[in-house]
Amino acid sequence: MASRALAVWQNRQVVGLLVRRDLKVKYQKSILGYAWSMLEPLAMAGVYFFVFGLIFNTNRGVPGGDDAPGGYLLFLISGLLPWLWFSTALNEAPKALISQSKLITTMKVPREIFPIAVVTRGFVDYLFTWPVLLLFVFFLGGRTTLMGVLVWLPAALVVQYAFTLGVTFLLASVNVLVRDVERIVRILNRILFYASAIIIPSGMVLAADSSFPGWFKALFQLNPLLGIFKMHHAVWYPADAPGFAAAAEAGGFALTTALVGALVFLTVGYWVFRRLETAVLKEL
Repeated sequence: MASRALAVWQNRQVVGLLVRRDLKVKYQKSILGYAWSMLEPLAMAGVYFFVFGLIFNTNRGVPGGDDAPGGYLLFLISGLLPWLWFSTALNEAPKALISQSKLITTMKVPREIFPIAVVTRGFVDYLFTWPVLLLFVFFLGGRTTLMGVLVWLPAALVVQYAFTLGVTFLLASVNVLVRDVERIVRILNRILFYASAIIIPSGMVLAADSSFPGWFKALFQLNPLLGIFKMHHAVWYPADAPGFAAAAEAGGFALTTALVGALVFLTVGYWVFRRLETAVLKEL
């Protein structure tokens, strides 16, 4: 495994080339180009804010309530932007190897670089959306803390990258042999979106006075993405940090699930990727 990691590192420039190529292809025939990286999340945020923020008054579930800086809108956008990173990678994960079959069979490079390129491209796209987030922070009066910047933000990025990469390794290899994976992923993508406290604050489910039974709260926190997005939210809403909020009655259960889940998925995903490598190459 160490030799493969070294080989991937030695071919890191190939990852960069793949990322730049895909981003160039994505925007080259578009009139607005890079602006779509900002317009798409803005449009989504507008729709969800109208439905959940205005109609259903979800702001009451945001840590800090009506007095929270930026209210529900900043809470929404700070979770929606990293979600787009994960969602894009999840949708493209099944095709990470199939779409690069010619390169895989002709280039002598570690096959790991292709799933890594998918996740890295999504991460770069996420970085492109930060001007949108900072504008929301500025105009909505958002505030952060030293712990938010130095602990929760890097932790959220590292854990999300590891978790997403593990999922990509797993789906990319399995889908070459079982093409039903793509259809399953489309369904899973939608389920995870509503199960990860992105548009509905986790406090509405985990609060002691909520109507949800204990088994459902425990099941809710078994989703690693819940802890990941709570870390993203904690940058601007310290009360939503896993283990700190009054709504986190399980004493950091969501954070533990995020950390352990990322490690497990990365380990299992890579193990499956290597295990199926020979069969995948024959199929390609």
